[in-house]
Amino acid sequence: MAFKHEIRFFIFIALAFASGMFIYATLTDDDKQKQEFEQNYRIYSLPIPQKVSFAGVSIPLKEYDVAERYDREILTNVYWQSQTLMLLKRSQRFLPTIDIILKQNNIPSDFKYLAMAESGLQNVSSPAGAAGFWQFLDKTGKRYKLDVSEDVDERYHLEKATQAACLYFKEAYAIFNDWALVAASYNMGIEGVRRQMQNQQMKSYFDLYLNVETARYLFRIIAIKEICENPTKFGFYIPTNHYYKEVPSVKVKVDLSISELSEWTIHNNCNYKLLKLLNPWLRKAYINVVPGKSYYIALPKDRIMQSELASKVVNDTLSLSQTSLGDMPKEDLMPIIEHKVEKDESIESIAIKYAVKPEDICTWNNLKARQKLIPGSVLKINKTKGEDE
Repeated sequence: MAFKHEIRFFIFIALAFASGMFIYATLTDDDKQKQEFEQNYRIYSLPIPQKVSFAGVSIPLKEYDVAERYDREILTNVYWQSQTLMLLKRSQRFLPTIDIILKQNNIPSDFKYLAMAESGLQNVSSPAGAAGFWQFLDKTGKRYKLDVSEDVDERYHLEKATQAACLYFKEAYAIFNDWALVAASYNMGIEGVRRQMQNQQMKSYFDLYLNVETARYLFRIIAIKEICENPTKFGFYIPTNHYYKEVPSVKVKVDLSISELSEWTIHNNCNYKLLKLLNPWLRKAYINVVPGKSYYIALPKDRIMQSELASKVVNDTLSLSQTSLGDMPKEDLMPIIEHKVEKDESIESIAIKYAVKPEDICTWNNLKARQKLIPGSVLKINKTKGEDE
């Protein structure tokens, strides 16, 4: 008797399955897709944590507007998967260097996430003219001791731009004594934040009514911090070997100008593409180095160690004189120099100083003959063949 019941049960299941398959087969493609979408697709809201902090500053998530601003940024960054995934993969290449420099300057480690929020750890430029990982404007970069010229732009130099950012953070902290306000001022400016604090008579970033961009700014940094420190919690699973690693390099101390960087790299077992990737601060196909100044140009270590230069490398460093300059004559290593005009100088006196013709100085700098020079302005001087170094 039990055997008959089992047979009837299996017959029922088979008929139900067949019936379901028949009904599914009669559905249109749109109906099938709709059914599968409703059964399988899920988007989850994320819980607001009990505690979140930035640089030792506790975030008052019990305030509804603060919690909602945090919620907006965590959802935006978690569900912008491709962008956030790439950001996480880049982090292993650049964050260790940034962290070291922040620590040397006694800046909280959390400020490395500000660079991630600013540029996505890419040497990008904005429509407003901000550039590099830390998005310095031209004048701001110069103020914080970065070289910004036609052929060298240290806003694109990771180490030097990070050092410049530290100078800014120190200056802002001396004014606000609050790291959250320091971060906000990086977006709005020190005077902008100070003005809003005075107008609203508030001392906390979280109590200020600010423009939309600055109101979101710190929360975006915090969201990136939370995801970077707990990637699997937010659904990001990245095998260790998938992270982008730092590229080992040998630094060449360059104290003379190089007129053809591509030619120089070829003579030293490298190429122009690799040079530019490792040195995005080099903006032209040449570099001018004024007397008394020097730069360090990175070349890929694996290329250098496979060349004749390997035996000359000490502490991952070389001098320019140890590298091969090919057939470039010495005078070609300084094709152009920059002269900063001092008080009472004239075109004629500068021409005598550099043994060039006054009319040539006018041509190189779009000047008129006997034009009065402005102290502090910079003139380009093309050095002549045969001139002594």
